[in-house]
Amino acid sequence: MSKVLKKWWPLFVLPTALSFVFGFVIPFVQGTYLSFCQFKVISDTTFVGLRNYVDALSDSQFMSSFGFTALFAVTVTVLVNVFALAIALALTRNRLRGTNAYRTVFFMPNLIGGIVLGYIWQILINCVLSNVGADLLALNTVAGYWGLVLLTLWQQVGYMMIIYIAGLQSIPTDYIEAAKVDGANAWKTLWKVKIPNLMPTITICLFLTITNAFKLFDQNLALTGGDPNHSTEMLALNIYNTFYSRVGAKWMGIGQAKAVIFCILVVAISLIQLRATKSKEVQQ
Repeated sequence: MSKVLKKWWPLFVLPTALSFVFGFVIPFVQGTYLSFCQFKVISDTTFVGLRNYVDALSDSQFMSSFGFTALFAVTVTVLVNVFALAIALALTRNRLRGTNAYRTVFFMPNLIGGIVLGYIWQILINCVLSNVGADLLALNTVAGYWGLVLLTLWQQVGYMMIIYIAGLQSIPTDYIEAAKVDGANAWKTLWKVKIPNLMPTITICLFLTITNAFKLFDQNLALTGGDPNHSTEMLALNIYNTFYSRVGAKWMGIGQAKAVIFCILVVAISLIQLRATKSKEVQQ
């Protein structure tokens, strides 16, 4: 069997490699080139150097979206992981019955598309705001911000909970029993035994949460659409609006430059997070 695999492995790798090249590498290279051009169609471009990047970084709306997205990412990253870990700890207790049913219920929101969730939560939040006499989402920046946080929590906590449960169940029971024999209570066992052994899982969950928060688009589009006056517009929606909602050849190039800046930003933040949390991991 191993000889057959060694002989024919290129045949199995080829479809995935071709998909990666045509689906990612070529569009990425082409998109990077277009960020240095003015264009309406990609077959007719004019090279303008760094002008698109200067215009993108001078756009106050883009910088405002960056601030809003960064604040949203910090809040969501903390809350999603705290709630997901707390629920995972509760559902891995031996005395709790019906844990599979609870896991299914918490995971189900993740199966619903973001655009559908956005419209559902828009109706719910606007109903609550109208009952308390507050401005609706289209006129209320604070409500829009916390509405996005609430929607993201509802969608992602269940997904991260499943990963945390897998991580908790992979911790050797010998460690837990040894801690009990040494007289450690539940709180000390959590901080001295479970959390250190859970660091690889925390690394994965933080990575997914941060990147998902920065890339959030469809929920933002459906829930607030960036209203009022672009104050709840996140980076991905700002790039989309720059590309498709502004008239003129220069805006497509600027939108492409923003997309490249956005990509570099997300990759840099993700690498910093991975380096910071992987250094805390312990070998079992």
